[in-house]
Amino acid sequence: MKRNSKKFLALFMAVAMSVTPTTALYAEEMNDADKLQNVGEQLENTETEENHQDIVNEVDKKEDIEKNELPEVNYEYKGAPYYNVDFIGGFDLVLNDQTNNPDYYINFPPYNKEGVVWCNITGHSMEPELNNGDFIALKEMTDPIEYLPYGEIYGIITDNYRTVKRIRMSERKGFVRLIPTNKSPEYGEQEIPINMIRKVFAVLGSMHRLF
Repeated sequence: MKRNSKKFLALFMAVAMSVTPTTALYAEEMNDADKLQNVGEQLENTETEENHQDIVNEVDKKEDIEKNELPEVNYEYKGAPYYNVDFIGGFDLVLNDQTNNPDYYINFPPYNKEGVVWCNITGHSMEPELNNGDFIALKEMTDPIEYLPYGEIYGIITDNYRTVKRIRMSERKGFVRLIPTNKSPEYGEQEIPINMIRKVFAVLGSMHRLF
């Protein structure tokens, strides 16, 4: 009823103003269409704001996760133990000495696993993957070296020396290849007999000094 009254008023005004009734009714319908368009724009703006807020929430959540995964030094047994000793300079000797306590612990979620320890690495043969002075996370491997994944980086201990290299299979039976990352001529590939190797540590990751 209210709708018909509005149409009647529009027709009456059209006659009074010498405007055709069709034009007046069209103008009224356009006003209604404008209203619908305004409502649609408001809904669209609301959806855009909600989507924007969703994106902001996802970014905040990602930043929180990344913040929680940053390494932290502590003395409260949180994380994996760190020994301030160079792998090449006798890391295994310090590790096997029960009287030596870790200098501190590194709480870094990706490496907070049983058997993981941190130490230092010196030298330039594995740059740029491992840099001189980096911390490296190690875990001793108990499987025979023949069954370890080739192409990964390992800490190798023999009776005479220690080294960190990438291990690949050799064409010679009973040998493995020790491959440096640094392509400088001074760092060459080596082949050593498997029976020379006393211990193998998987290099799980590395990071620059925290301070």
